[in-house]
Amino acid sequence: MAEVIDESIRNMTSNMVTKADQDKHQYTQQVDFAQLKSELQLMEKNELAMIKAENDRLVTDIEKLKQRLREEITRTHAGVRLDLNLEKGRLREESSKQELKIKEIDTRIEQEIAALRTSIQASKATTLQYLVGFVTGCSALLMAYLRFRV
Repeated sequence: MAEVIDESIRNMTSNMVTKADQDKHQYTQQVDFAQLKSELQLMEKNELAMIKAENDRLVTDIEKLKQRLREEITRTHAGVRLDLNLEKGRLREESSKQELKIKEIDTRIEQEIAALRTSIQASKATTLQYLVGFVTGCSALLMAYLRFRV
């Protein structure tokens, strides 16, 4: 029985760890854990630094894009203003041409009206001459008729 108990104790003790081994193993785990924690903190710091650098780069890129957009808007506004000014100039020029044509047409109309007035005056004078001649002739005939009749 003593042998069985000794063998059982040996089997049990062979599976067991001594306090020194357990302390050594616990210390090793604590060192590994501290090292792992240190590495994780270092990685976290590195990743944070990389994220900050990336963020700064993105902010810089956004500012550059904003500036380019402002410049493009300014150029576009300038182009539109130039186009509008050119169009205004073209419209003024076209308006001047139209006004000149209107003045020319007004002048021709006035000349035609003056020519018609002259023609009407000439026709009036001619008609008046014929009327006077006709009335004079009729009067002469009437007088001659009345003279022979009396």
